[in-house]
Amino acid sequence: MVVKVSPKYQIVIPQNIRESLHIHPGEKAQVIQYENRIEFIPIRPIKKMRGFLKGINTDISREKDRIE
Repeated sequence: MVVKVSPKYQIVIPQNIRESLHIHPGEKAQVIQYENRIEFIPIRPIKKMRGFLKGINTDISREKDRIE
């Protein structure tokens, strides 16, 4: 997918991406330069984050000296 930068350096996030990420007008995003690309990370209120890790696998292997 290709977007165009306007003369005011604005871009339009394509509709299918806005819908899949539940992005709405007025929401904020963090902008990060990573190597040769730009990343936009939607900023979500902490209350909306509740339960987003539900079902995550917490099994990890530990070094023998870390096991109690």
